[in-house]
Parts: sequence; C-alpha cells; structure tokens
Amino acid sequence: MCSYTIKMKEGVSKYRIMGIDPGTNYMGYGIVEVEGNTLRSVVMGDIDLHTMSDPYRKLHYIFKRVGKLIEDYDPQEVALESPFFGTNVQSMLKLGRAQGVAMAAALNHDKQVYEYAPTRVKQAITGSGAASKEQVAAIVKRLLKLEYMPRRLDATDGMAVAMCHYFTARTPISQAMGEERVKGLGGGKKAAKGSSSWEAFLKKNPEREIK
Repeated sequence: MCSYTIKMKEGVSKYRIMGIDPGTNYMGYGIVEVEGNTLRSVVMGDIDLHTMSDPYRKLHYIFKRVGKLIEDYDPQEVALESPFFGTNVQSMLKLGRAQGVAMAAALNHDKQVYEYAPTRVKQAITGSGAASKEQVAAIVKRLLKLEYMPRRLDATDGMAVAMCHYFTARTPISQAMGEERVKGLGGGKKAAKGSSSWEAFLKKNPEREIK
C-alpha cells in the first residue's frame, strides 16, 4: 500500500523513515530523518545473509535484525521495495518471503508499512525508472551529501526506498508520477531524452531540492 501524505502527531517537528531493499544475500536498509524540508541520513547499511545456508534461519535473522534496527532508531514509517516479477519462480518466492518477514518485523513494532515498485523507486530518485544501481547510488550520495559510499549498493538501494517514500508523501500523486518528473539523470546511457543534468531536473522540479 502507498500513502501520499505523512500524518504527523501534533507537536512533532521531525520524524524518521526507514527504507528496506529486500534480498536473500544482502538486505539493504537506510533511515532518513525529516525536519521541514531538511532531509538527513541517520544510518545506512546492509544485513549480510550470504553465508547462511538454511533458508529458515535467514528469515529468522531478518526478523531479528530489522526489529533491532527499528528499536535502535525508532522510525515512524517503514517503506519496502516490492519484489520484481522475474522468470525464476524459486528466486521470486525466496525474495517474497524475505520481504514479508521484514514487513512483519515492522508491523510487530506497530510501524506503518508502505510498498513501492522497483521502477517507481528509481524514478523517484533519478527521474527514470530504468536507472542503474550506480546512478541511484550517485544521486542518493549527492542529495544526502554523504561523505562516503557504502561497500555494497544494497545499502544505497535501501536508502533510496526511504527517500522515495519521502518524495511521494510530500507531493500529490500527479506530480510524483507525472511526465514532468521523468527528466534528468545527469548523463549516462540511460539518461532521459532531452535532459542533460541534475541541475536541469531541479529547475523543472524545484520541490525536489533538499535544503
């Protein structure tokens, strides 16, 4: 489910959003803190699952780690990337289970849960649903003014999900998904036609600039 307005408790001036990029080898996550139009990174990383051979122990570990992150950083809302449809049914099933367990961990802590399709996350961050992981990571780094890049891009993917929810929640759906926002990757083979830079994208979409 998706929401287009973030409901704040009266008197609360800031809130946190946790984003999760589900995976069966590495599960990326990122938490942002929002105060007015200011967005800052709180924590970003990944849950390492690749050495665990037992699929059920993986699910248990995901539940515990996501729950611990929520306890430690107390996000008000949790956004997850929904599984993509592929030809490998077994892989899709495993990914769906991982996402479901992460979702259950959030719900177990009474958090509101939201889902976004992979292409929607990419479009929200870069302006193109066909962006590469590297392009998403580069813009996440730039928008949040990060001093370093994580070792694996699963972490920036998780952060991108949190930012996608933030951008979607603060603008009407017509603006969030309209043609006027599909602009400006800032170079690369997958850059949208007619766009040359992130600056050009911001000129056409001033509400996307984080101050």
